[in-house]
Amino acid sequence: TGSIKNIKYRFKSVTLISSRRSVMPAWVIDKYGKNEVLRFTKNAALPIIHYPNEVIVKVHAAGLNPIDISMRGGYGAATMAMKRDPLNMNQSGSEFPLILGRDVSGEIMECGLDVNYFKPGDQVWAAIPPWKQGSLAEFVVLSANEVSHKPKSLRHVEAASIPYVAATAWSVIVNTGGLNKDNGSKKRVLILGGSGGVGTLAIQMVKAWGAHVTVTCSQNAERLVRDLGADDVVDYTAGPVEKQLQTLQKFDLILDNIGGETEKWALDLLKPWNGAKYVTLVTPFLHNTDRLGLADGMMQSGVTIGCKVLKHLRKGVHYRWGFFAPSGPTLDEISEMVDAGKVRPVVEEVFSFAQVPQVFQKVEQGHARGKTVVSVIEDQKE
Repeated sequence: TGSIKNIKYRFKSVTLISSRRSVMPAWVIDKYGKNEVLRFTKNAALPIIHYPNEVIVKVHAAGLNPIDISMRGGYGAATMAMKRDPLNMNQSGSEFPLILGRDVSGEIMECGLDVNYFKPGDQVWAAIPPWKQGSLAEFVVLSANEVSHKPKSLRHVEAASIPYVAATAWSVIVNTGGLNKDNGSKKRVLILGGSGGVGTLAIQMVKAWGAHVTVTCSQNAERLVRDLGADDVVDYTAGPVEKQLQTLQKFDLILDNIGGETEKWALDLLKPWNGAKYVTLVTPFLHNTDRLGLADGMMQSGVTIGCKVLKHLRKGVHYRWGFFAPSGPTLDEISEMVDAGKVRPVVEEVFSFAQVPQVFQKVEQGHARGKTVVSVIEDQKE
């Protein structure tokens, strides 16, 4: 009876959904591929609390990011499998049916016994780590340290546009780039590719901290990035970007959302011998571990970044890779900035839950102006 008792008292619940039913509606994939692998089902397994620090969230709105498109095609599959199943106990393909969607805004339904910061009924948001089941479903289970109270000033469909890009921008700018609210004043920041999800959030964050922000984007996104606070805007359709940027003062921090050829010239735009950093979000890390396995892939990545770091250190600048890092405390900070009017959501389009395949097509086309969101429940209470 002891074990039954443990199970019985493992969570505090608003409706004890798990005692009523075991399935829920969700969009899933059963194999990796293009858009046709997406399948709607009413019989996805309802998430349950396995650990005392977990919560179940009823999804009101979900946000899609380019990583969802990549993951639909199998990007990161080997690495995520290792993260889900470190001892390799399960057979290959055990992640299916897989639910995508990295952003969630919704309501706490159940809390594990060790969860003290949240209670059923709390309105919350979160960025879901890529190795966990996602938000394109009625419910999602998360660790409490990944969850945060959502900004009071936002509806769920607005809130769902922020967590993943905010957690990424914070990780890259603060943790890797070393810029924060205490030292950001007058710093010169360049954001390469500023009109997408991470870019539009990063502009607002560093402007709130007093930095001078230069952004590259296409001409038709200029008004958007200026409205968000960009000081200088360079149109990449009006001739070689590097030539235009070389006419400006050098930078303290460069955030690169573009990758490819940019790192060949971008580091020359940094202030030398001044602690200036170039941080790229376009890294071969997951590609390496997918291709070579975890140990060899990490070794290959280590060699690659080690060579690049040394090469650029000789010129007095710092080369870094940036990664998404899930963090409830980061979202607490962002929530304060939103409610203080320093950061606002940039929602390009909202789709219904029935339109999820169109959402994937939209995000896959690129040229984003902010974020694309799915309304999972119509916001009845808002």
